[in-house]
Amino acid sequence: MRVSDLDYDLPSGRIAQHPPRRRDAARLLVVRRAEGRLEDRRFAELPGLLDPGDLVVLNETRVLPARLLARRPTGGQVEVLLTREREGGRWEALVRPGRRVRVGDELGFGAGLRARVLARLEDGGRLLGFLDAAGRPRNGIDRELASRGRVPLPPYIRREPVPADRRRYQTLYARRPGAVAAPTAGLHFTAATFRALRARQVRTARICLHVGPGTFRPVDVEDAALHRMQAEPFEIGARAAGALRAARSRGSRICCVGTTTVRALETAARRWAGAEPAALAGDTELFIRPPYEFRLTDALLTNFHLPRSTLLLLVAAFAGTGLTRAAYRHALRAGYRFYSYGDAMLIL
Repeated sequence: MRVSDLDYDLPSGRIAQHPPRRRDAARLLVVRRAEGRLEDRRFAELPGLLDPGDLVVLNETRVLPARLLARRPTGGQVEVLLTREREGGRWEALVRPGRRVRVGDELGFGAGLRARVLARLEDGGRLLGFLDAAGRPRNGIDRELASRGRVPLPPYIRREPVPADRRRYQTLYARRPGAVAAPTAGLHFTAATFRALRARQVRTARICLHVGPGTFRPVDVEDAALHRMQAEPFEIGARAAGALRAARSRGSRICCVGTTTVRALETAARRWAGAEPAALAGDTELFIRPPYEFRLTDALLTNFHLPRSTLLLLVAAFAGTGLTRAAYRHALRAGYRFYSYGDAMLIL
């Protein structure tokens, strides 16, 4: 297939600029692959669409308030998005406008927080080293991020973050800080959702993949095989691995909440190479696109994605290109809301 086979036109008014009043008030387009059938539902109906014994796997990464404003030595302002922490108080970061930020520059963030530009990275970003008052490397800037950092809303949300975004652009079960974007399929879950899943005897498990900026880098080539993903760290703990083993042994479906969960599980499945699931941690550069043989993913809950994105290509690999195109045409006609704060799809 060509990447352009999944292109579509989306009126700007269909891009959700705010979350729904209630998390579970989103619409849900159910895509049944075997029958090629589409159903208009509500997210609150999700538990009833799953079978007793099914395993719902969630990504418990937590979005960092990692968007900061800084001053260059000349006084010019730059925007900094911290993307991944390294050892010794160093961070990978995207800076804008990048052409004005040189290696050796010192950036001031206010309230005594400053960093030196240590290197230019291959992707055009910068490696920053945060400093203490004496100019020595410092570890840990959690307190400063909490007080000064802004929620890194995606650029298609054309407004500045408001205090409510700190809560709504975060899943209820987010536990492990490290992501630059929310695993948005999980934004719809509420306490009532989890109660209904338990009542339905649907199990849950949690893994972690810290979403990085590479997930959202557009696929700007027609042949998707030429696109390369940036590495993102993931971890599947012993408890989640045990839940995966149990689901497979009883013949139950594994339902992934979000494309990030799919990438973590499918990466692990290849590393386990037919062995029983066990605790695993590492980085993944897995780029899932048609055609692709899924090993652990039986169902997928996901939001609607941008054209020419790795996320949409993953959906097409799972649902099929033709059915994905039909689902998006239907969503456009039926008035679904798109992207991070928008509605969802359940692909069975």
